[in-house]
Amino acid sequence: MVSTDTDLKELGGLNTGEKLGNDEKVQMKKQLGLLEGVAIILGIIFGSGIFISPKGVIQEVGSVGLSLAVWVLCGLLSMIGALCYAELGTSIPRSGGDYAYIHEAFGELPSFLYLWAANLIFVPTTNAIMALTFAEYILQPFFPNCPIPDSSVRIIAALTICILTFINCYDVKETSKMQNIIMFAKIAALGIVIIAGLAWLALGHVENYTNIFDQTTTNPGKIAVAFYAGIFSYSGWNYLNFMTEELKDPYKNLPRAIYISLPLVTLIYGLANVAYLAVLNPTEMIASRAIAVSLGDRVLGPIAWIMPLLVATSAFGGLSVHIMTSSRMCFVGARNGHFPAMLSHINVTRFSPTPALVFLCILSLLMLCTSDVFVLITYCSIVESFFIMLSVTAILWLRYTRPNMVRPIKIPLWVPISFVIICAFLVVVPCYTRPFEVGMGAFITASGIPAYFFGFVWTKKPAWLLNFDMKVTHTVQKLFMSAREEKDD
Repeated sequence: MVSTDTDLKELGGLNTGEKLGNDEKVQMKKQLGLLEGVAIILGIIFGSGIFISPKGVIQEVGSVGLSLAVWVLCGLLSMIGALCYAELGTSIPRSGGDYAYIHEAFGELPSFLYLWAANLIFVPTTNAIMALTFAEYILQPFFPNCPIPDSSVRIIAALTICILTFINCYDVKETSKMQNIIMFAKIAALGIVIIAGLAWLALGHVENYTNIFDQTTTNPGKIAVAFYAGIFSYSGWNYLNFMTEELKDPYKNLPRAIYISLPLVTLIYGLANVAYLAVLNPTEMIASRAIAVSLGDRVLGPIAWIMPLLVATSAFGGLSVHIMTSSRMCFVGARNGHFPAMLSHINVTRFSPTPALVFLCILSLLMLCTSDVFVLITYCSIVESFFIMLSVTAILWLRYTRPNMVRPIKIPLWVPISFVIICAFLVVVPCYTRPFEVGMGAFITASGIPAYFFGFVWTKKPAWLLNFDMKVTHTVQKLFMSAREEKDD
């Protein structure tokens, strides 16, 4: 999932650094120390997931104790994965993140399938999850004692996606201006949840923490699905290596930033879940459509209205940034010849890949066929975990095939091996408990194979097909007032 302005540069989108002189670039690179690196990592990871995923975890595992254990283990898994990506990012310093790593190790087809799955699954599904989160938190105060109608949630989510797509097409600067408001809303909402929950515990409400392992599931498939809900909240750790160029002494400070920030994220997420589970028992959490609102209604009294406002602001702003940055993945795919050239157009009057934004908007709307965010999280995370596993497997493959490759950061071999084994468990086990989601993800990913051979391998296409492609391209250019990206000689 693409979620930050830093990703913009790496995905081949608006690389504003290219417009700076060499002296300015060097100065910019020297601006970020260890403290700034930790702050960037926290900003990447903190999102709206912590306000929806706790319900998904407790729903699958059944008990308070195992739920808290899953959150801690998700943090540990994220740290191991981040260390693996630190080696990948410094060994393969190329644009594109996972796309570049998979391409370097395994070639054209697997890297194409990553882009295919990312644009058809990861990105639109994440957009839909954020939009549904916004819609549910906006609507929850109006339906305090009855279920929120699914149609209302989906309609508001669809309108939100369309409006934010239009804003990003019209003027991308407006999205950037939201960052301060978004960060304030995230921190304030998390702070209120943790303080309110711990205060509730301090007042003697400890009944939810007696026999904390009662009702624990022993089904491995359900535990694996619970991990997906938790991992979704930690998403962003696999973009940590994108900040390497901006860090002072990155080969020391990047691992240090990981060692500091991810345990801190794990602690904060753990405290947030302790707070949720102190105020709401597992049954109440599962029944709630917006757990932060339910917590606020019980403990905040007359200022309970602030929770849906802060969480909705966070989800709205996060969705806007995600829509902006994720379109660049289409952009880099088209630039490298892996997607139709029409998606690499830039707007004549401003740097905004409008065709890619509209394309992803349509796919995001299709994902709103359900308002169950946990189905979407599982659907998205299973496929994404497979490609993250493939990226980390690249470390093992390159250690074997290219032992003399320059590796500024070289982690112990047991780290990527452990990560790959855990990911394999998380990918394979849900096949028994969520066969539909796994099957659909596999089907959409596999559909990229004929698309690859048709669009990339088959170079001698008939004239009528080339003419049709040209007409479509010209239509898109006229419709969105866009032109092909100019390539440097």
